[in-house]
Amino acid sequence: MKYLLPLIISIAFSAGAPGHEANRTLPVDSIASLSAGQCLILGRAVPPGMMPRTFQDGQLVCSDLKRWTSGFFPGTCWYSYLLSGREEVRALAENFTERMLDVDSYFRDHDIGFQIMCSAGIAYRITKDDKYLPAIRRAAEFLAARYSPITGTIKSWNSSKPVSKVIVDNMMNLELLTFASRQFGVPEWMEIAESHADKTIANHFREDGSSFHLVEYDPGSGAVLVKKTVQGYSDESAWSRGQAWGLYGFTMMYRETGEERYLHQAEKIARFLLPLVAERPVPAWDFNAPEPLSTQDDASAAAIMASAFVELGTLSLDKALAYRCSSMARTILKELASPRYLAAPGEIGGFLLKHSTGHYKAGSEVDVPLTYADYYFMEALCREFRPDLLRR
Repeated sequence: MKYLLPLIISIAFSAGAPGHEANRTLPVDSIASLSAGQCLILGRAVPPGMMPRTFQDGQLVCSDLKRWTSGFFPGTCWYSYLLSGREEVRALAENFTERMLDVDSYFRDHDIGFQIMCSAGIAYRITKDDKYLPAIRRAAEFLAARYSPITGTIKSWNSSKPVSKVIVDNMMNLELLTFASRQFGVPEWMEIAESHADKTIANHFREDGSSFHLVEYDPGSGAVLVKKTVQGYSDESAWSRGQAWGLYGFTMMYRETGEERYLHQAEKIARFLLPLVAERPVPAWDFNAPEPLSTQDDASAAAIMASAFVELGTLSLDKALAYRCSSMARTILKELASPRYLAAPGEIGGFLLKHSTGHYKAGSEVDVPLTYADYYFMEALCREFRPDLLRR
């Protein structure tokens, strides 16, 4: 029964989420046109072998393929193609996805899930071209090799110290294993994904539904050593993008497995987040940051939440909660599409969204566009307004 869920979701998507009257107030067609133009601007500016990262002090900042964000621009181009239908954007998506197919040249850690599923994964979903499958399989092999049966988790970061570091962000990378498990007939990969998700529920989350950013395990015994933050305001605070990763990750795990414990966890996180983003649809970089630190928005967190809320709104069996999630997704998207956040044509070097925050405490990428903000914004728009295209 549980592996019938993707079919059930497809049927639910075909009916559409409630409230598509928002299409009359959100200019989806003009955003699609804008995104296509912005992708083409960025595509022309990025050197071979590189990917866009941000636009800062009037300059485009690129990264090599080893950076965790390298897969997002190809995915943004694919989503832009779906919404705009422009063949030159599809060609751009194919070109930049090709850069991600030599997994061995850039693999470093758990972020291989982001890197490959947001590029080759999206490309395969849309085109069904088998040329993308070898890279996906290779990436899944790499990610599965980071799993420890002692801790029951996939190690996020390498460390010279005798600790196993696991961040909540890692929930996002489990989709690589769930997809590859079904695609290539490797049940062990699904088991690893579920084990990691179960340990994350047990050790990352607080009673109110918020999460710690980082949990360190003893690799010899599996015991939890410490729970803390790296990018949040404090160890006990709720770093907004971390909460978004959790919401998205457990919604995805329910979609992929049909296991109700993941739906319940996603709903618990949603109940924590909904009152907070009702007050401020584009949240501060940390929900507990005091003034004046709290004045800094994180549009990337908002975009991730919007995409997750769209999907959870179609999956939750709690009709009232499903409605709240769907409604909040549209509220966030409408805010992100406002002039405060959405770029004008040719603005910010070809990126779409302004006012994201990378790593506030480190002074890195503060109040700038970020490639993953654009990716999840476009994904949310496709999920909300053109789910038929995602069923290809």
